[in-house]
Amino acid sequence: MKVSPLFCAFLVAAVSAGGFSGTLFAADTGGGGGGGKPGSEKLTFGGGCFWCLEAVFQRLAGVKTVESGYAGGQVPNPTYKAVCSGNTGHAEVVQIVFDPGVLPLEKLLEVFWAAHDPTTLNRQGHDVGTQYRSVIFYENDAQKAAAEKSKASAQKEFKDPIVTEISPMPVFYKAEDYHQNYFNLNAGSNPYCSVVIRPKLQKLLKQGLIRE
Repeated sequence: MKVSPLFCAFLVAAVSAGGFSGTLFAADTGGGGGGGKPGSEKLTFGGGCFWCLEAVFQRLAGVKTVESGYAGGQVPNPTYKAVCSGNTGHAEVVQIVFDPGVLPLEKLLEVFWAAHDPTTLNRQGHDVGTQYRSVIFYENDAQKAAAEKSKASAQKEFKDPIVTEISPMPVFYKAEDYHQNYFNLNAGSNPYCSVVIRPKLQKLLKQGLIRE
């Protein structure tokens, strides 16, 4: 557990060093809307660093918006530094607004399982701590049932038990502006993007689960 603060310090330093002016694999920005609008649903995932998950779900047709943030903790209005300490109880999450007519919930969940390792408790690679836990925060009973069914199906693909938490949606706190659209804006300046995020995107692209 001592790895996490050091790794977070590295990430904070990398962010502070500056951004990348170009955009890669631009997200689908058309037709945005909230979870309450016709043709839209909202679902929130945690599965390691939110920079990774954001980049993945921006590359799915039918996704309208992806916001990085924090959820599931006890401290109101947490900061990135506080969440990285592991003391607030929050998970790094992405809140996704999508069109189920274009992107069925089952497909969204399929990509979630493929985008991270749901069998490692409070860890994704070198990202260690409860803030990196695997979690699905659902908005309604239908989403809960779909998540539980998808989890049972996904278990067949993993040797170890899936430890993903499935819980009702708590308060969502949007992360600081510099975390939003992170990979697209910083792929050329932060080594984490090249070493961790880009290979994940390439793998999912080869599997036909995301688009460029």
